[in-house]
Amino acid sequence: MKNSVRVKIPASTANLGPGFDSLGMALSLYSYVEMKRAEETTISLHGEHLKGIPTDKTNLVYKVAQAVFNKAGVLVPELEISMYSEIPLTRGLGSSATTIIGAMVAANELIGSPLMREELFTMATQIEKHPDNVGASLFGGFAVCAWDGTSAHHISFNPPEQLEVLVVIPQFELSTTKAREALPRELSFQDAVYNIGRTSMLVGALASGRYDLLSAAMKDKLHQPYRAALVPGMAEILEEAPRKGALGAALSGAGPTVLAFVHQEERDKHGLETYMVETMRAQGIEADTMWIKPDLQGAQLVSDEQEGTFMDMIKGEVKA
Repeated sequence: MKNSVRVKIPASTANLGPGFDSLGMALSLYSYVEMKRAEETTISLHGEHLKGIPTDKTNLVYKVAQAVFNKAGVLVPELEISMYSEIPLTRGLGSSATTIIGAMVAANELIGSPLMREELFTMATQIEKHPDNVGASLFGGFAVCAWDGTSAHHISFNPPEQLEVLVVIPQFELSTTKAREALPRELSFQDAVYNIGRTSMLVGALASGRYDLLSAAMKDKLHQPYRAALVPGMAEILEEAPRKGALGAALSGAGPTVLAFVHQEERDKHGLETYMVETMRAQGIEADTMWIKPDLQGAQLVSDEQEGTFMDMIKGEVKA
C-alpha cells in the first residue's frame, strides 16, 4: 500500500493504415497522473490539453480508479488527483487511452499492485472498446492486439531503432464517434482479404526492419477511404508522402492527425514536413507538426528524484 504514486503514460497511434482496432504504437509524447489518498476528493488539471475536463467525481480518472479498487476488493473512496498532458485531445493520438491507463496503473500501484497488467489491459479494453491504443500505452513499443468482447490479448515488440514518426496535427477536433459513423456496415470479400494481407505484412516489416515494405504495407481499404472527407488533404498525403521521403503514411487512429513513418537518416525531412503541412493548408486547414520517436517503455512509475515534483515538472523547472 502507498500513499502517493505518479505515472507517466505515452501517447499512441492506432490502426497504422490497415490494422483497424488491432495495431498500435506508443509515442514519446506523455501525460501524467499523480494519485494520493485523501480525506476529500480533489482533482487538479494542468496544461492546455485538459481544458473542459470535469474536476469532480465524474472525472474519468476517478471513475476508472474506483473500478480498479472494486475489482481488487479495496475501498479508497477519496483521492487527490493531479493531471498534466502534452497530448492534444480528440486528435487521434490516444488521449482517452492514456487517461484510462494512467488511472488504472496509478490506482493499482496505490493499493499494492494486486492486479496483473494483463488484467488491467482487459479492463481498459472493456472501457475503450478497442485494444490498440490502450495496449500500446500500457506495454509500449508496437502492439498487436486482439479483442473478442470478453478477453484482450497482445504481443508487443520494439519497432526498428531508426524509425521516426512525423505527426501532422490539424487544428480541429474529430471525435471517434463521428469518425466511426463514416464507416460502412459491410465490406467486400476482396477488401477484407486486402487488409488482412497488408496488416500481416506491416507486422512482419516492423518486426524484421524491412523499411522497404512499409509503404505498401500501410495501405488500407477498410477505413481511410471512408474517412477521407473528414480530413481534407489526407488522401493526397497518403498517396504522395512515400514519394517525398516517407516510408509510409496513415491516418492516426480516427484522426484527424496524419502520420508518416520516416527513416531517421532521411535527407529531406524538412521537405516532407513542408509538403504535408502545405497540402492541408491548401484545403484551408492549419496544422502543427511534431517529430516523435516510438516509446518503448509504456506506462511507468516516476518519482520526484527522476523528474522533480509534479509542480516542478509542470513549470518546466525539470524536463518532463
